[in-house]
Amino acid sequence: MARDGFELPKRAMAVFAHPDDAEFGCSATVALFAEMGVHVTYCLLTSGNKGTHDAHMAPDDLAQIREKEQRDAGGVLGVKDFVFLRHDDGELEVSMEMRGEVCRAIRECRPDLVFTQDPWRPYQIHPDHRVAGWCAMDGVIAARDHLFFPEQLRDGLTHHRVPRVLLFGTAEPNIWFDVSGTMDKKIAALKAHVSQIRNPGVLERMRGFAATTGRAWGLEAAEGFRYLELG
Repeated sequence: MARDGFELPKRAMAVFAHPDDAEFGCSATVALFAEMGVHVTYCLLTSGNKGTHDAHMAPDDLAQIREKEQRDAGGVLGVKDFVFLRHDDGELEVSMEMRGEVCRAIRECRPDLVFTQDPWRPYQIHPDHRVAGWCAMDGVIAARDHLFFPEQLRDGLTHHRVPRVLLFGTAEPNIWFDVSGTMDKKIAALKAHVSQIRNPGVLERMRGFAATTGRAWGLEAAEGFRYLELG
């Protein structure tokens, strides 16, 4: 299933664990959507406050650096809004508290489509990535029904149904998007993560991966997802 004929959402939200996760996983598609007028919000569960090999870097300082890098990267892609939930890196757990936080973010931002990390991916070894995907999906379900977290529904906030999800980092894609025209934005966004991208070979691998994904469908570059339509 290619992008041709895919109905673009008016609003999309990406829910993910760390700064740079979306840049690696779905940023060329995010840039494509933004170019076509989609309002995109990023919702990060952590600020990546442990992602360093610098023994002298304090977690709070790193969080500030990485949040700025994420805003800079998002700006390259056309992301309009950012939600930082600021949990500790490496300590995410599937919980009702986390579900409620994601639920609130969805109800506030009201996306028509959610991007998130595929929690069903076999051999996904990073626990935060698994949790981000589970909590995003759990939050999507909770946000749609008024009796879930009813205490949130005040001051004009209402329940919200997300009809579609795109899972990135999946081993079983069933939809792909032609990102030949937005790969340069993906690479520029990755370069904004100065504290993380130290090896330029990583950027070339991203181009190579997109080219390999696209080759199967006769495209110069593509990003693949597991697409879910929710009843």
